[in-house]
Amino acid sequence: MNSLFLKVFLWFWLAMALVIGALFLTTELTRQRQQSPAFTGMDKVMGAFARLAVATYEREGREGIVKLFGDSEDDPNITFYLFDERGAEVSGKNPAPAVQDMVKRAAATGGIIRGAPGQQRMFVAHPIITNSGRRFVLVDSRWPRGFFSDQPGAQALRVLAVLLTAGLLCYLLARYIVSPVIKLRAVTGQLARGDLAARVSPLLGKRRDELAELGHDFDRMAVRIQTLVQAQQRLIGDISHELRSPLTRLGVALELARQRTGPEAGSMLDRIGRESESINEMIGQLLTLSRIESSADELKKSRIELDALVREVADDADFEARSRNRSARTTRCDPCATTGVPGLLHSAVENVVRNAVRHTAEGTEVEIALSCAAVGEERRAVITVRDRGAGVPEDALEDIFRPFYRVGEARDRQTGGTGLGLAIAARAVRLHGGDIKATNAPGGGLIVELQLPLKESPQAGVYR
Repeated sequence: MNSLFLKVFLWFWLAMALVIGALFLTTELTRQRQQSPAFTGMDKVMGAFARLAVATYEREGREGIVKLFGDSEDDPNITFYLFDERGAEVSGKNPAPAVQDMVKRAAATGGIIRGAPGQQRMFVAHPIITNSGRRFVLVDSRWPRGFFSDQPGAQALRVLAVLLTAGLLCYLLARYIVSPVIKLRAVTGQLARGDLAARVSPLLGKRRDELAELGHDFDRMAVRIQTLVQAQQRLIGDISHELRSPLTRLGVALELARQRTGPEAGSMLDRIGRESESINEMIGQLLTLSRIESSADELKKSRIELDALVREVADDADFEARSRNRSARTTRCDPCATTGVPGLLHSAVENVVRNAVRHTAEGTEVEIALSCAAVGEERRAVITVRDRGAGVPEDALEDIFRPFYRVGEARDRQTGGTGLGLAIAARAVRLHGGDIKATNAPGGGLIVELQLPLKESPQAGVYR
């Protein structure tokens, strides 16, 4: 039972039920001590009714006493019996043997007999002696007044009504307490998924309690985070744009230097050129990352044939890989389609494949596969890219999708990685409602899996 709402609701309900039960129990216990005086106070009334019943029977017979009892038994809790001197019930009812025993004792002693023979109903036997010397006994049978002293059906109905009323009140109270927590959790999930504009205050209404204050504090934190992230994105974009001009001039100066210097400076100028190209590539990736994060809602989406995209990326990667004694091959390419931004998805798949080509061992190939598979209750396009490199430590499998994260500095200097390719791929895939993850392949190498939602084909009615 991990739900806070369920815990609060059940504890409130249990506490209220126990309090109500204790209240009625103590009421019944104290009521029992007061029953004797209550019955004593009714002795004169019932004595008068007993004389009336006997007189009616002597005057009108059985029909008269049946009519009298029928008029007096409007309350279903009350039943009357009238016994003659022979111990026979004269109104035609069939009393229990224990009641007849009470009648015999009342007739023998001449006093009022009270008891509850074999059940919760209370019985009171009133002996009456007529002027002619005949002996009768009137028995008054009734359920004692009280919450638990009525008929079992009535008791069950009352207990059910109390529990339902308490349950409704506890449900409303628990919902009122837990509702802000549920809303805060939902907004927190939105924020974690990258929606920095998510706020919880509009969902809380006019609440002014501590939970509402927590929501306002959360919103202030979210505003601060959004401001910092946007400032960082603007800074990265501005710096990247500003660096492009000096790099362009550096390239021009480098070409002039090649023309004016001798062969002895060629290797040094070539090194400067490679580093300049590396910086230019990094700036381009930074601009791409900044564009994805800052204008995700403004990008226009269209239908994308993923099988054609994967084949194109694989062909380009294979052409580049062969110059490094490596290769890239498509092992499976099912017809799949999705909706998104073609340039971003192309960049995402390309970055993953290029990363695999960069790290796979010489003489090996990168395997690329596209399939339509069921992921949970949803069908998705799954793109898997496997290399034959050294793999990644298990504790770094999630970190490799963070910007500028590098598993090892020496390894990246050899391969030329900047730590941005997989980050761009991850942002682009998640922007399209997909997911990306990495696992170490059995026998060595890294497998990167991209999952994207499928678009249904209007012609065939199937997913493509």
